[in-house]
Amino acid sequence: MLMNDFLNRVEARNPDQPEFMQAVHEVVESVWPVYESTPEFYQSKLLDLMVEPERQISFRVSWMDDNGKIQVNRAYRIQYNSALGPYKGGMRFHPTVNQSILKFLGFEQTFKNSLTMLAMGGGKGGADFDPKGKSDHEVRRFCKNMMMELYRHIGPDVDVPAGDIGVGQREIGYMFGAYGKIKNDYTGVLTGRSLGLGGSPLRSQATGFGVVYFVEEMLKNVGDSLEGKRVAVSGSGNVAQYAMKKLEELGGLAITASDSSGYVYDPEGIKGEKLDYLLDLKQKQRGRISEYAKKYKTQYFENKKPWDVACDIALPCASQNELYAEDAKELVKNGVKYVAEGANMPTTPDAMAIFKESGVLFAPGKASNAGGVATSGFEMSQTSQRLNWEPEEVDRRLKGVMQSIHAQCAEHGAEKKQIDYVKGANVAGFIRVANAMISRGLE
Repeated sequence: MLMNDFLNRVEARNPDQPEFMQAVHEVVESVWPVYESTPEFYQSKLLDLMVEPERQISFRVSWMDDNGKIQVNRAYRIQYNSALGPYKGGMRFHPTVNQSILKFLGFEQTFKNSLTMLAMGGGKGGADFDPKGKSDHEVRRFCKNMMMELYRHIGPDVDVPAGDIGVGQREIGYMFGAYGKIKNDYTGVLTGRSLGLGGSPLRSQATGFGVVYFVEEMLKNVGDSLEGKRVAVSGSGNVAQYAMKKLEELGGLAITASDSSGYVYDPEGIKGEKLDYLLDLKQKQRGRISEYAKKYKTQYFENKKPWDVACDIALPCASQNELYAEDAKELVKNGVKYVAEGANMPTTPDAMAIFKESGVLFAPGKASNAGGVATSGFEMSQTSQRLNWEPEEVDRRLKGVMQSIHAQCAEHGAEKKQIDYVKGANVAGFIRVANAMISRGLE
């Protein structure tokens, strides 16, 4: 069977799911030579099994808003692959949530979790509920009512959800409280909990910290360092915020931040007091990035993305498919040398091709943003032990995981001139999942 025949067959079975098919194409194109040349994999039709979720759950959530009106949303849980452990992946609350997006996220999560070397399978979930503009009472009602159905399908040894876009400690806390009330127990069925609820130190910071640790390894591998590097960052949520924090600590300079309304350019760097203000603005005030520009008199570009500034490194940390071919061309023209995804699949295939052709080192999210789920795995361990590790211990282990992921990418993606991180991450993640599936009798 030819690779294109396989991909056409998958697409025919999953019509109108562009995000999912984008993720499938990226993985399959990387792993096909290994798949085809390994009789045990090929004859077992492992890729046919891998692209099909083990279970897809869809249900309605009805809840009452503050005006006494009933609202109805659709929620999902995609339990993708459990070969390596219980399903593990975030819950996303956003109006764009649909089956295609959650299938792409669950598929990617399977290989991302594999790269961490922790005992976690892949899953993802969410709802087309938008927490923006909702009161705390409305968010709590929605979370409670959603858990009335979701609790049937999750558990500490079955499926352990976490946060994602639109789901932070507030939402996790409400869902955790509802689950405990329904089940009458106190188990770590959700990660990303606050410290007061048994969460892990540095969980909020982990994805952003991990991205920078991965970039640090990319630079070390070519005899370079973060010191003095100018970094264009998109987004201003947790990932972007803590990537900026770690950049400051390691000598890099974040010069942009963005949200859905536009981006700010601060050539002196978003650091120190200015970074503290940005964290407060986004975490507590829930304000807009334009307010940063007004306060510090920096440039603000409305309805634009931060890919037209001169930089050494780009970290797309906002959302999927935010960096297009024209953006990649602009970044290359302006001197970018390294790109690492902080969000899940923020770079389009055409943009990735431009980076590769131009000699830009490009790290896919399944490798570079795996720090968040790795620390979720640490949280599961801490919950089982009924204790909390010190922040320094979590940070040390996080850095170790990111170094290990980089080493796997280097091993499987080594080419004559440089590492192909996309190939390396996909092949390394695939082989571990494939071997586990074979060992389990393809169950």
